[in-house]
Amino acid sequence: MKIICIGRNYINHARELKNPVPEKPVFFMKPGSALVIKNRPFYYPDFSNDVHHEIEIVVRINKVGKAIDPEFAKRYYNEIALGVDFTARDLQAECKKNGLPWEIAKGFDYSAPISKFVPLNRYGYIDNIDFRLDINGENVQKGNSRDMIFHVNELIAYVSRFMTLKTGDLMFTGTPAGVGPVKVGDRLEGYIGEDKLLDFEVK
Repeated sequence: MKIICIGRNYINHARELKNPVPEKPVFFMKPGSALVIKNRPFYYPDFSNDVHHEIEIVVRINKVGKAIDPEFAKRYYNEIALGVDFTARDLQAECKKNGLPWEIAKGFDYSAPISKFVPLNRYGYIDNIDFRLDINGENVQKGNSRDMIFHVNELIAYVSRFMTLKTGDLMFTGTPAGVGPVKVGDRLEGYIGEDKLLDFEVK
């Protein structure tokens, strides 16, 4: 199982971090040890002082595919979830400054809490899904999948040019604007529409 994460896929998020808007998808990987399931707590790591939340829609690949045509990409998933791509922003800034890979800032243990998966047809078309993140009862991120620079089917087609997608692989599809730090004691609640799928604490 691979965890594939798409970066800079919402214009406002790219701009808030002063990153250029990409001309093609940007992706990186997280290991399986990054997953946190069943709303278990996120434990703040001792190697960072600036961990940020990034709420994202996640799709789960349901069959093997390579070099998938965008027209047929919709056949490769039928469930979605919410995930949080936790990022050690201080470590990431150091990596960027030195031209180094980001894995230390993105792929650390427990950096990818994920909700249960729900059938996509519960919410309709993949390119019109509202989602949001609240922290301590206050909204901090809000987005709709229609605002993605590269939509889900394009992402699946692009990534599958470089690596075979396998059943059970997860794809985090990018985060909207509003990312920011979390602290011990915070309660994070994630919604698709009005359905609360994530509800966990930072410890």
